[in-house]
Amino acid sequence: MEITTYLPVSVDKSHLITIGERLYAESIELIRELVNNAYDADATLVKVTVTDTSVSVEDNGAGMDLDGLRQYFIIGSQEKLMKPKSPVFRRDRIGQFGIGKFATLSACQRFLVLTQKGGFAARVTFDKGEWSRPDGEWRLPLEILRPDPERGDGTTVTLSELTKQFGPQDVERKLIEGAPLKAPNFVVTLNGIGIRPKSLTGHPVPFLEGTRFGPVTGEIVILPASAVATEDLGVEVKVKQVTVRRELFGAEIWGKVAARIRGDVNADFLPVTSDRSGFVLDSAEYMAFQQTMQKVMQEVRAVLGRLTGQRERRAAARALGEALERITKALARNPDFSPFGAIPIGESGGIGGAAAPTPQRQTAIDRTIEAGKASEKQTVAKGKTRKKAPAVKRLTPDAVIRRLKFGQSGISCCLDHFGEDGPECFSEGTVVYINRDHPLYQREAKKTEPHTMHLARLLTQEIALMKDPRNPRQAFERQSKLLRDAFIDG
Repeated sequence: MEITTYLPVSVDKSHLITIGERLYAESIELIRELVNNAYDADATLVKVTVTDTSVSVEDNGAGMDLDGLRQYFIIGSQEKLMKPKSPVFRRDRIGQFGIGKFATLSACQRFLVLTQKGGFAARVTFDKGEWSRPDGEWRLPLEILRPDPERGDGTTVTLSELTKQFGPQDVERKLIEGAPLKAPNFVVTLNGIGIRPKSLTGHPVPFLEGTRFGPVTGEIVILPASAVATEDLGVEVKVKQVTVRRELFGAEIWGKVAARIRGDVNADFLPVTSDRSGFVLDSAEYMAFQQTMQKVMQEVRAVLGRLTGQRERRAAARALGEALERITKALARNPDFSPFGAIPIGESGGIGGAAAPTPQRQTAIDRTIEAGKASEKQTVAKGKTRKKAPAVKRLTPDAVIRRLKFGQSGISCCLDHFGEDGPECFSEGTVVYINRDHPLYQREAKKTEPHTMHLARLLTQEIALMKDPRNPRQAFERQSKLLRDAFIDG
């Protein structure tokens, strides 16, 4: 006959201390947990006070009665999982595991819970030394207090006899990352000063994507190149408005431009680890989230490319305008160098290309190119040969165009993309094309002055050759004189 009996399962009290000490990678996470507990309790104001000897977190939330205190000290309580919404503001409760309070023991010798709800007030003291005694009981001292009408409902947790120091700036940084500071009716102060969520300046890319587990929402901000910093790289991934970690979602292979990516993404369905420092990576929810974010990042990269192109076009337009202005002055000093024999009068044009906003302007550009081709045919017919250049049938949307007049005639200057293996520059009739993909252009375009000088060199080269294509040596001498006169005042 088989006899079934039972063995009791017991846990040494010291293991609670061990769990608390190992629960978080950073002890500063404890303060974030206490603030989030206040949020879960429908607090509208949380006062965090940090000194050299203590840390206190005081809230005006619902407070706890005797049953609430008993629930509070249940290890691994499922209360917040069973009641995921707060009763007053219907907030999505952040806490899940019910063991965060024991993590405070990793930073102090004692923590005290003072709470009040209606006509009930009490204080509970958790002393690490007393609790760890081998003959100690699995109970904590509870003091029933006289309610304080001026205090009102709420809870204050105080950590004393600190074993680790907390710098106010570090606490503020952690609360900005890990507390729902953007939530309505929720204010957090640190040593009497309100903590505000950080704002980002740049080009926003908002998104809303659906998965079978829930929505993925957020906004990625592309910072201006001048505002790039190496700290806080990546996108904040938030669950219930709390940052769990930062991720780049593949942007780390984009090069230096990845440093311009910031923002946040919210996915409340993601399963988090017990210390809230990461996600359950092999879960179906996390895999679906990653697939969604890959799609979002493709859009972000496309926007980044357009923004980078706009910035480069503006820089190219400024450099080209400066170069043409200097060349105009140089031609005024050397009127005989003009291909048309007239003293030039400078005129600036605009930025555009095949996809430019105004059809009338594109038509004018097309006419200029066609006129240039016709002029080149006439030149060839007279026996003046030039090195063969690729025919330009259509400009790209990134093209930068300026016009330089010589009396009633002149030339059009076009900066566009013709490939790394394409010529550095070439002319078609009265249109001078400069290749923005050429390695030398790419090198010189990094700084304003070399950029302007490079464009002036190429333009004066083509202008000098237009004067007399059959005599390259004389053209080189003309170019040298034009460049000297163009930059003589610089």
